Amino acid sequence: MGEFWPVPDVLAHLRGRWRVERTVRDLASGDLGRFEGMTVFGPLEGGGLLHRESGTFTWRGVARPAERTLRFLPGPGGTARVRFADGRPFHDLDLSTGRHVADHPCSADLYRGEFTVRDEDHWRTVWRVRGPAKELELTTDYARRG
Repeated sequence: MGEFWPVPDVLAHLRGRWRVERTVRDLASGDLGRFEGMTVFGPLEGGGLLHRESGTFTWRGVARPAERTLRFLPGPGGTARVRFADGRPFHDLDLSTGRHVADHPCSADLYRGEFTVRDEDHWRTVWRVRGPAKELELTTDYARRG
């Protein structure tokens, strides 16, 4: 086994509850935010998983409730097609090697995500956002919960 933990079936691996800790760094200003909460990957009608994240986001000393919803649809060969809550495409996800890089253009900004799986119960995403409107780095660590 190498640096990454291969995942032959993304949807089977993600199913369940995960503790989430995220740092958000504004590379232009140096501001640092933090999100703490839970993500649940539950069954989605018609197949796939519904990703529901909720918790508290603290930015510039102010803590607020935060949530987001994504849809993880079955892709070929154990991969997933990730969609926003409204069905718009976000990115594909192939963790067969334990690592995946995905791009998502958003207006003039580019979101580049790196997904790495450390073991059965821990994985990480690092999104780097570059463009005229934003210069951000978002690092999220997931730890499986019963």
